[in-house]
Amino acid sequence: MLFIITGLMASGKSTVAEALARRLPRAVHLRGDLFRRMIVSGRAEMGPAPSQEALDQLQLRYHLSAMVAIQYLKAGFDVVLQDNYYGQHWADMLDKLSGWQPKAFVLDPGLQVIQEREAARGKAGYHAFSIADLYEDFHQTTPRLGTWVDNSRMTVDETVDLLLKLM
Repeated sequence: MLFIITGLMASGKSTVAEALARRLPRAVHLRGDLFRRMIVSGRAEMGPAPSQEALDQLQLRYHLSAMVAIQYLKAGFDVVLQDNYYGQHWADMLDKLSGWQPKAFVLDPGLQVIQEREAARGKAGYHAFSIADLYEDFHQTTPRLGTWVDNSRMTVDETVDLLLKLM
């Protein structure tokens, strides 16, 4: 099985994806951001007005994620692929992996919850972005594909239970 999980930063993607993969008998948690972090020099960071190089690196990251996911699937692993797929990138990623019938989920807690979680995290994902602006843009531009889950008031285990029930 292939699960693809997206949502805004601080929506719970990494935590939920890891917990979901641990519930499956033979699974991989594939973090798309890993491919961004592998670039040790010449990395172009995303921002509100990204450069062409940043967009090219983002497309490379998505391409590599899809290729690696497919290789794990072919080797008999369930894959939980998780990354930030915003706007048309969400539809494009689902299309790229459509032959594997992905179970697609968008974690979509409310704006206030995102703000609270971001403030409590040990990392700052929104350093170049306004949380409210990105939240609004995400909701205006991201196609309503897959299952959108408001996990504002859910524990990680409750969220995983729901994803498994909905598959």
